[in-house]
Amino acid sequence: MAEALTIARPYAEAAFKLAAENGKLTEWSDALTRLTSVMQADAAQELLDNPNIDRAQAAAIVSEAAGKLTKPQQNFVRVLAENGRLAFLPEIGELFEQARDRHEQVLDAHIESAFALTDKQQAAIVETLRKRFGKGIKATTTVNPELIGGVSIQIGDEVIDASVRGKLSQLATTLTK
Repeated sequence: MAEALTIARPYAEAAFKLAAENGKLTEWSDALTRLTSVMQADAAQELLDNPNIDRAQAAAIVSEAAGKLTKPQQNFVRVLAENGRLAFLPEIGELFEQARDRHEQVLDAHIESAFALTDKQQAAIVETLRKRFGKGIKATTTVNPELIGGVSIQIGDEVIDASVRGKLSQLATTLTK
């Protein structure tokens, strides 16, 4: 994984720089998402392993499968293919999104709740986090019944534990002192 990220990083940075300079971050993000989906399909590995398909053909097939790509995006896929790096598109997409989030000052928040959150509840949590951190928030939610009640939120290396399980754990620690 670390090696894949090391290989993917310069390509992600180049794509990000090109997209940012041209004000096309959303378009590139969408294209990389589609390209990642293509490369994660089982048929993609067969394509890359097929000795009868050269790199230019592989680039054309991947570009076509990803749907409408701009000329710079097609060129990017071609460069990846020429350098034998098409398989790293998922990592490139991930690194691109991280760079975009930093650029747009957006934080990733993972919200765990004991029960499914309504849209209104999720929006209220996101708004509270936005005010606290002074940045945009991109939230993902999961349900974890072990929390008993409440939520646990992770943003980067910070954890906000407002779950019943967390409160019980704090109480147990206090009582054992």
